[in-house]
Amino acid sequence: MNLASVEDQPLERQWEYLLEYLENLVGKRPADLNGVLFLIGVQELGKGARRFTKEQKQDLMHIGICKVLSLSSYYQLEFVDEDGWPHYQLMRALPQTGLDAQENLLKIHVIEYFKAL
Repeated sequence: MNLASVEDQPLERQWEYLLEYLENLVGKRPADLNGVLFLIGVQELGKGARRFTKEQKQDLMHIGICKVLSLSSYYQLEFVDEDGWPHYQLMRALPQTGLDAQENLLKIHVIEYFKAL
């Protein structure tokens, strides 16, 4: 994937490019940011695609959030439990901003995550 080719574009264009890439990769376009965070959580869990309970899906989105925000040292991997699930520790407080700004912060970090793959 070449996100670098669109990094001078506005965030929304970079985001659309990422969604198109993921649609080609997994055969289905993620509906929203939560869908992308879920995919990252599944990737970080490393057990492949399978059926997850509602609670596990929420946990996977949390793993996705922690992983991408670890790129800016908001979180740090603390340990992986006996079932292989990663656990993160909050290292510094997230900026107190509105929902749009929080979503943009996550999108920026998600894009950076995929650039590093």
